[in-house]
Amino acid sequence: MHATTIKVDPKLKGRLDDLKLHSRESYNDVIARLLNIAYDNEPLSDATLERIAEALQDLKKGKYYTQEAIEAELGLS
Repeated sequence: MHATTIKVDPKLKGRLDDLKLHSRESYNDVIARLLNIAYDNEPLSDATLERIAEALQDLKKGKYYTQEAIEAELGLS
């Protein structure tokens, strides 16, 4: 493995320390784990893309409920 040095703010280093699963986990492993969480390599299915397109059309047509309306309907407001 090729290593490189990077500068990080002390606060960021502290946050990386907090994300370690155990005290001996390397920063490389922490960053790799975060990147695996952040990036989803699996493409969206055709069905999912269709549902997204339908939802966007509904929004454009004004077919949606506000949070306030839903809370009122559920008796939460």
